[in-house]
Amino acid sequence: MTRLVFAGTPAFAEISLQALVESGRKPVAVLTQPDRPAGRGKKLTASPVKQYAELRGIPVLQPVTLHDDSVVAELQAFRPDILIVAAYGLILPQNVLDIPVHGCLNVHASALPRWRGAAPIQAAILAGDKTTGISLMSMTAGLDCGPVYHIDEVAIGGAETAGELHDRLATLGGRSLVAHLDAIVAGGMAATAQDESRVTYAPKIEKKDAAIDWTLSAEELTRRVRAYNPFPGAFCFAGDTRIKVWRATAVEGSDEPGKVLQSDRDGVIVACGDGLLQLDELQLPGKRRAAAHEFVGQIDLSGQRLE
Repeated sequence: MTRLVFAGTPAFAEISLQALVESGRKPVAVLTQPDRPAGRGKKLTASPVKQYAELRGIPVLQPVTLHDDSVVAELQAFRPDILIVAAYGLILPQNVLDIPVHGCLNVHASALPRWRGAAPIQAAILAGDKTTGISLMSMTAGLDCGPVYHIDEVAIGGAETAGELHDRLATLGGRSLVAHLDAIVAGGMAATAQDESRVTYAPKIEKKDAAIDWTLSAEELTRRVRAYNPFPGAFCFAGDTRIKVWRATAVEGSDEPGKVLQSDRDGVIVACGDGLLQLDELQLPGKRRAAAHEFVGQIDLSGQRLE
């Protein structure tokens, strides 16, 4: 039986871990990020991967860094045949990559070499890509630059949010991992080097990135709204009031960027650098998300200019 160690942290990784366990490939140990403050009360919270692993009785390691000889020794003691990584959040140094007999396998949420890095799902939507995928990659010391065993491609829906695409790719990642793991371990699949001329990078998403710039085109802003749903949520200001925009549609028309052209039960429409943006789902601080026809009863945007 193949001895697996699994490294992952968020919900995306949990789906791959669950797929392994349900297929009879229970890891001998799990690596995940230390507990972090979460929620309004900032209560120390275990990662989704840790929560799942503990329910299944899998030993959990939560090192702050992997550049620690005691951590390396602890991993060596598990004698892994392969280390599977999915959205772990820490870079694996070479002495960790060298531990497993069959190396380290990464489940990455893009069709490599497009969108190496921390936020490939958001990057694909922001760029207007028509497709993305899941890559099973042999890990090296660089950032997502190892040779690739297999890619499963999927189409990106025209109105699909990052959250919706995340869930589809997480499920696909678990399924692809289980389908190809045995062949990879047995040496029955060859990994192909990535084409360096086609590399693009997806940097980590910051909250400030989600500020709406009304001078951009309506088409680009719809992609931004989708890419930042659910995190961090596209936002703008009406005076001092912060408004989050969860869903939006580009429509034809023109006027001065940021000018609210309509705010009534038939919808909220704002002028952009090119075209108009129809705001379909919005949220005020302390309120729940609301469709436009309900939102206009909470605040009057008529004649305002959004920043």
